[in-house]
Amino acid sequence: MKLVTFRGGVHPDDGKHWAKEAAIQPILPKGDLAYLLSQHIGAPAKAVVNVGDRVLKGQMIAEAGGFVSSPVFASVSGTVKAFDKRFNAVGTQVDAIIVENDGLYEEISYPEHKPFSEMSKEEVIKQIADSGVVGMGGAGFPTHVKLSPKDPDKIEYIIANCAECEPYITADYRRMLENPEKIIAGIKVVLSLFDHAKGILAVENNKPDCIKILQDLTKDEERIEVVPLRTKYPQGSERQLIYATTGRMINSSMLPADAGCIVDNVETLIAIDNAVNNGRPVTERVITVTGRAINKPSNLLAPIGINQTELIDFCGGFKENPEKVISGGPMMGFALFTTDIPLTKTSSCLLCRVHDPIADLPESACINCGRCVEVCPSFLVPARLADYANQHRPRHFQEWNGLECVECGCCSFICPAKRHLKQSIASYKKTVIAMNRQKAAEEKKLREEGEALKKKGGDDK
Repeated sequence: MKLVTFRGGVHPDDGKHWAKEAAIQPILPKGDLAYLLSQHIGAPAKAVVNVGDRVLKGQMIAEAGGFVSSPVFASVSGTVKAFDKRFNAVGTQVDAIIVENDGLYEEISYPEHKPFSEMSKEEVIKQIADSGVVGMGGAGFPTHVKLSPKDPDKIEYIIANCAECEPYITADYRRMLENPEKIIAGIKVVLSLFDHAKGILAVENNKPDCIKILQDLTKDEERIEVVPLRTKYPQGSERQLIYATTGRMINSSMLPADAGCIVDNVETLIAIDNAVNNGRPVTERVITVTGRAINKPSNLLAPIGINQTELIDFCGGFKENPEKVISGGPMMGFALFTTDIPLTKTSSCLLCRVHDPIADLPESACINCGRCVEVCPSFLVPARLADYANQHRPRHFQEWNGLECVECGCCSFICPAKRHLKQSIASYKKTVIAMNRQKAAEEKKLREEGEALKKKGGDDK
């Protein structure tokens, strides 16, 4: 079996044994639910309900705030209790709709929709948009925007990201075992939008059972192929996945569509199937709750908006007090200061660690070993970029291609000096992007003022 991969990367302990064998279990919320209006890239959703309104499961409670936005739907029945702010996984307070769960779980009567086979491409994309589908692997990019490239005829590959390379997370693994037919149905929907595209199901070879299941389901599908990947982190990163499966490269100034590719996560493809084939909006997702601190590591089918403390309680609570709780995986996730945050469309894992080994390792000076260069999948020099970031040198940072960092954390993982390379680079990258935007806005304003003065001078003559 030929395995494809990319240059660089690391092999951390995957930690997947904790929850790998735990079948997906549904969980019903006990307390209030908080629906963040910003749980996707783009404009926040706009509330379409008022305090005191009774809502049903599947009812839209916030509409898209623009083309690059996504609506939000109630995942329970109950009463709109308040409009308030709630913390998200990165510690930002976000506007939210608070719904008091009535425990009845009454659902709306969904309107009849055309069978998928009778839908036009425009109707398929509209159904996906109206159902609130976004990138559920973590990015949160509205899927209908991704499926609306400038030139659809140039799209040659639809890549299903089945790698799940981030340690500890097993949500996609369980989906591939338990709901593979929905993944295939989802990629078929996407393929219907692009006449010249081929479907690729990209799976790391540490999941041979998933590879076998998907191969059996697609053996008669001429447009779909299962491509085994070498197990290596960050194999599931969009740029690395595109290169591994197609040999094409993209950078920070490009979209996957510029290389003729569209990449969708497993959970996203299932949401597409639910939207187009079943007429159901996004109201739930699978999340892994795992780690040594958890009594019963699990994969839960949880309603959007549920408090993540309830997920921990459902898994038997903590058997030991965790030293660190992470939203996402240990490589790219966000350390939480509280678990009192709502589940969003992009919540894939809650990792509860008894001990944080990184905290015990003091940072020391760079020893110029070059290991960070060897493992960087973006061909960068992380040690140099971290220096420029810490010294606040934006010109040098950009000249050394700091904006190309995919923030995978391989450099920090491999560094024998235990320097916080990824954290320094990622933080300064955001600063530089903001500085560039401000500079561009100022230059645009000056150009407009100059053009206005020229026009006024011509009018005076």
